[in-house]
Amino acid sequence: MSRRPRRSSRSAPPTGPFTVDTGTASFDAVPGVVDSYILTLNGVPSSPYHASDPHDLGFEYLRWIAAGIDATQPEGASVRAVHIGGAACALARFLDADRPGSRQTVVEIDAALVEWVRAHLSLPRSPALAIRAADGAQEMTRFRPDSLDLVVRDAFAGDATPAALMDPAWFDSVRSALREAGTYAANVADGSSRHALRTEVDALRARFRHVIALTEPTRFRKRRRGNVVVLATDRPPDLDALGRSARREGCEVRTGARLLSHLGPDERRA
Repeated sequence: MSRRPRRSSRSAPPTGPFTVDTGTASFDAVPGVVDSYILTLNGVPSSPYHASDPHDLGFEYLRWIAAGIDATQPEGASVRAVHIGGAACALARFLDADRPGSRQTVVEIDAALVEWVRAHLSLPRSPALAIRAADGAQEMTRFRPDSLDLVVRDAFAGDATPAALMDPAWFDSVRSALREAGTYAANVADGSSRHALRTEVDALRARFRHVIALTEPTRFRKRRRGNVVVLATDRPPDLDALGRSARREGCEVRTGARLLSHLGPDERRA
């Protein structure tokens, strides 16, 4: 079914640099693409924003996450979702448009960025979308057990995931807050050592029945730095549908032994 872009109820957002608590930021138009912008934080492109079409996710890894949600949650069903790391709230806007009736919370550590985003971008209103300026690891512990359908971790300090969002307490709090059929999705930036990815996968395998990675096809072979989307759930995923979506998006699905064989040594057994 074709989707019509929504018209923004606001005038065009201001562009150029602005001050945030964690460093520097800039919001800039994408040349040649109407209504399309990129939010850059501390020199790193961090979030797309399409003013009139929330279905346009812009970044490929966000489309991978969206495909993973569709493969692990009932089609079109509303979700209770928490996003750790918000930036311009691209995925939250997408889910609000794609899964009407969803209730979402974005947790963003940078209070000045939260204020700017609220003031200048067209976002769903609370209770459809609430934005909290808070520490993601601490805030995760405040959600009631078995209360969430979806947790998305897309938070970085520079180009690395903060340590507090990769330690055992973090994964325990996620597992507790998610319902039995809930989905966890993480954007993992990893180097050739694959240490971050191994840590993520090992922690999730200890807590969920199904762990899946979505990655660019040559990512493991070339042993270079890049993004990998990791999904975890107890609900059996629709791997056929996910595979079709992955091929359309130019990525591949890895599970089980095919995933583990590319992660490097298991430090727990060293």
